[in-house]
Amino acid sequence: MGARVVVEREIAIPNKEGLHFRPIMQFVDIAQRFHAGVTVHCEDRRADGRSPMEMLMLVATHGTKVRVVAEGADAQECVAALAGLVESGFGEL
Repeated sequence: MGARVVVEREIAIPNKEGLHFRPIMQFVDIAQRFHAGVTVHCEDRRADGRSPMEMLMLVATHGTKVRVVAEGADAQECVAALAGLVESGFGEL
């Protein structure tokens, strides 16, 4: 059995409107392309990165730091793709 791969990265939400429904759907779409499980932490809240409703409950506004954690064989690629999306401002910058 292979070693458990866990990758995490902290990222600030750069877009003015924060994590609203459209960026959340982009995030979920990318998360679902990978086998790794994804959890997003924001202050004392956490959400399944594949669940739009849980992601909405994070209430991550502009400038808020979130920690994206992926666990699985493709965790590195998953976190890189999700971080790239967030850092791009979800195409809203």
